[in-house]
Amino acid sequence: MRRDTFLKSMVAAAAASGLPLSALASTNIKMMIPANPGGGWDTTGRALGKAMQDAKVADTVTYENKGGAAGALGLAQFVNGSKGDGNAMMVMGAVMLGGLITGKPPVSLSQATPIARLSSEYNVFVVPANSPFKSMAEVIAQLKKDPGSVKWGGGSRGSTEHIAAAMIAREAGVDAAKINYVAFRGGGEATAAILGGNVTVGGSGYSEFAEYIAAGKMKALAVTSDVRLKGVNVPTLKEQGINVVIGNWRGVYGAPGLSAEQRKTLTDMILKAIKSKSWIEASEKNNWTPAVLTGPAFDKFVDDDFASLRATMVKSGMI
Repeated sequence: MRRDTFLKSMVAAAAASGLPLSALASTNIKMMIPANPGGGWDTTGRALGKAMQDAKVADTVTYENKGGAAGALGLAQFVNGSKGDGNAMMVMGAVMLGGLITGKPPVSLSQATPIARLSSEYNVFVVPANSPFKSMAEVIAQLKKDPGSVKWGGGSRGSTEHIAAAMIAREAGVDAAKINYVAFRGGGEATAAILGGNVTVGGSGYSEFAEYIAAGKMKALAVTSDVRLKGVNVPTLKEQGINVVIGNWRGVYGAPGLSAEQRKTLTDMILKAIKSKSWIEASEKNNWTPAVLTGPAFDKFVDDDFASLRATMVKSGMI
């Protein structure tokens, strides 16, 4: 094909796709998932990658899992290894913010480029099917009696389930600093610990435990939403007299040092991907609530959530 004919075909394809010409040369996406396989970030990242391919804004998507420190290890690798790379993306969310507040990360989230908030999910607290505890009231009674005897299991330190456990303790009149919280690097590890009876109570996004709850291997005690989740017959903490509501949002960032054009290209790709059938189906399956936010509004949201989480963690005795 002659060069001028090739260029004309590229321009025509760009126009048909609704994306700038540069996007057509940037379709091999590298997705950093700063957690081990099996958790919410892993599920979100892979669902987003599939949606990008289904929406034809990416030809291929490769995934890299790097768990640890509430995503800080993956963030550090992403920041240090992808500067200016318009093909690189990283899944992140409220858990990362909490971890960055409680830890001492070598890099800052502000070094990467905000792209979009995608969805929000509420946590569920569960016990193994053979647990002696049949309700959250029984767990709290034991917590009041001996805080250290109740072993809470969930994501990394500073995760939404960790913050929720501390808030529950505070509401129950227990020193939140005395809770016995066990952090896991990924959803798979947490699930195994709960099923094996290695923790008293486990917390995570509802989607991560849904199949085990449905199979009768776990008993759901409470969800952290303001009202009951659609199609989920599990009482809220508020229903049980515990005034705790906390959500877990997830989003995506681009590499450090992106130009305004590169940021817009990635944003447009994401907005097109989340309209795909596969993303809508994944959202329904996993009980993700759409919470799309981009541009300056997303930038401000992250800053405000950092401040809000820090205040909540101070109040709950976590920092």
